[in-house]
Amino acid sequence: MSRILTIAAALIALSGPVLAQGTQVAFGGMTQDTSAPVEVSADQLQINQSDGTALYTGNVVIGQGEMRLAAPRVLVIYTEGQGRIDRMEASGGVTLVSGEEAAESDRADYSIDTGVIVMTGNVLLTQGANALTSERMVVNLDDGTAQMTGRVRTVIEQGSGDPQQ
Repeated sequence: MSRILTIAAALIALSGPVLAQGTQVAFGGMTQDTSAPVEVSADQLQINQSDGTALYTGNVVIGQGEMRLAAPRVLVIYTEGQGRIDRMEASGGVTLVSGEEAAESDRADYSIDTGVIVMTGNVLLTQGANALTSERMVVNLDDGTAQMTGRVRTVIEQGSGDPQQ
């Protein structure tokens, strides 16, 4: 009985920071070479030379290294006069996958130069069998970390060890 109480106390102690308003998450599989080329495929493309944007719509898939981002709509904003991507704004239901980790949200804004992705609205992060939800997640691809805020909830899958030990 004391073993069950000890385990319960440990779980409560561990769950406190996860249920708090902000949670730091290790994002080992999401580290990314932000200087790698970006490949975009979509059903349609509209280019606006006057404001330096490209609007991709319909089954948009963006790849950079091992990372993939998919969404129905992605607006790509180019750096003025340099012909390279400054940032991307994905909307309509976004999925971000890298290795064993995947995240979903209503919207994602990716700054190429800083290597930061801000995912907002119904964020769901899965890492193997574990899942975390929040309203906002900021992913730093350079150092492989993420910060989740806005009523963070988590489900941690426990190992299938022998209950007799």
